[in-house]
Amino acid sequence: MILVSEERAKDFKSKGWWGERRLFDLFDEHVRMRPEAEACVDPPNVAVITGETPQRLTWAALDDQVTRLMAVMRGRGIGKDDVVLVQLANTIELFVVYLACMKLGVIATPVAIQYREHELTYVAEITDAKAVITSVRIGKHAHGDMLARLAAKLPKLETIFTYGGATDGTQNLRTLLAAIDATSCAQARTAAKAATISADDIVTICWTSGTEAAPKGVPRSHNEWFVVGEMVIAAAYLRPGARLLNPFPMINMAGISTGFSAWLVLGATMVQHQPFDLDVFLQQIRDEKIAYTVAPPAILNRLLHNEQLLAGIDFKILSRLGSGSAPLSEWMVRTWHERYGVEVINYFGSNEGASFAGTLADIPDPAERAVFFPRFAPQFKWDFAYADQVATRLVDPATEEEITEIGGLGELRVKGAPIFSGYWRSAEQNARAFDAQGWYRTGDLFELAGERGQFFRFMGRLKDIIIRGGMNISAEELEGHLAGHPKVAEVAIVGIPDQIMGERICACIAPRGNEALTLEEVNRFLLNDKQVAIYKQIEHLKIFPALPRNPVGKLLKRELRAQLASEKAA
Repeated sequence: MILVSEERAKDFKSKGWWGERRLFDLFDEHVRMRPEAEACVDPPNVAVITGETPQRLTWAALDDQVTRLMAVMRGRGIGKDDVVLVQLANTIELFVVYLACMKLGVIATPVAIQYREHELTYVAEITDAKAVITSVRIGKHAHGDMLARLAAKLPKLETIFTYGGATDGTQNLRTLLAAIDATSCAQARTAAKAATISADDIVTICWTSGTEAAPKGVPRSHNEWFVVGEMVIAAAYLRPGARLLNPFPMINMAGISTGFSAWLVLGATMVQHQPFDLDVFLQQIRDEKIAYTVAPPAILNRLLHNEQLLAGIDFKILSRLGSGSAPLSEWMVRTWHERYGVEVINYFGSNEGASFAGTLADIPDPAERAVFFPRFAPQFKWDFAYADQVATRLVDPATEEEITEIGGLGELRVKGAPIFSGYWRSAEQNARAFDAQGWYRTGDLFELAGERGQFFRFMGRLKDIIIRGGMNISAEELEGHLAGHPKVAEVAIVGIPDQIMGERICACIAPRGNEALTLEEVNRFLLNDKQVAIYKQIEHLKIFPALPRNPVGKLLKRELRAQLASEKAA
């Protein structure tokens, strides 16, 4: 399925930004050229996550699993342009599923393992998902049973495949894969060749929350994933065959750009990690001889304050670290360099493809690299290899006038090779997402900085979202759910800054009459009545007699945030 316009694809290809190679072409090359090299490694605690045994696969062994899954899907009538919903932890199975889908032209739509009935129903319905691939359990939750219950509400959902066994209404994928013979594998390869897949075909539909109550689907093609993977490689100066550690869920930009796209371009060994456990994470860096990984700023700060945790790590191998999602400190960036010779790369990015990196070559001063990003504009030259493939500008969202003065604030607008072509089946959202000149509206507020205006400094968000532990959470969605609680008269959801998680979720509620309302009661309602993801649970509850509003009745969240901040300071 091709969603990009023919004009856009032709323009980017004429500039050399896009090409004709598919992601699985790189995979096939690695299988041919280095079949016995190690391709991917499971987290060591897989037994806790899914109940299964950790695996380490060579490129040849991975190819065998991919071909078997292709045969299973083909046998169930799953083919080009069908959608498969994928809910898996960061295990080797994600590589298998993505590659098998790509080769058949099947669109994978990966979702967070925390998604529950509410979010899963929405995704399955809007994509017309034909099948689901999940695990019988992930952590303590019975995902197989949950999805089997949902199937009755989703007439277009035909099959639920589960790793790790089967329950009523699901099919044991391990058993099905083991039964595939050589003839079925050969037929699957023939079907893949007959699918006539182009580099402009959609590979994935990932999900992001903005100001909308429902998640937004972000389709990305082979070419669009190629670009961001190559950007990661250029920013971190990664070498072919490097050993990489991925702690981000491989379901969106952060995880797939490094954990999948850059992995394929490099022919790297990808070591997976999930859920984030600092002790396991550090042990993987030691045992697996990791050359590059990423971590939140708070974790990198903590490690510098507790140097004993870093004992045994070879920093001649681990010479680059990526970080982002919150401002970095000058002290942290400088200390990693001076104490260990490690360069910290400052990342900013979104599922839609608005991605930037502050690197050592372009921003050598740690104080500047901690807070600035390169401004991609014709008047500035950057070492970053893909700077010419992205154009940026700052715009006053009220007047649509471009910001050109140093110190000016505006919404970041972006064009270029990594930017998506539009949200899945949402003409209304697309009309809001792009301005009249075709620039993507990021919804993020930046300042024009530097002596020559050569930098951007992130200043905040125009969108009403909360970023908790790297997950975007729509305030509007939670407000909509809680407005239906019988004891709630008014509700506003705001984020409270948190050193570890970035933000915590706070519900500001004015109850009906003299009703008493507890945090436990609110979360029970969200979990049981509304069946929302566990990571959207309320962490702080603040009761008000009435919520602050302006003379025309508009809710004043800034006053709520100010009051919460003053109470925390006190």
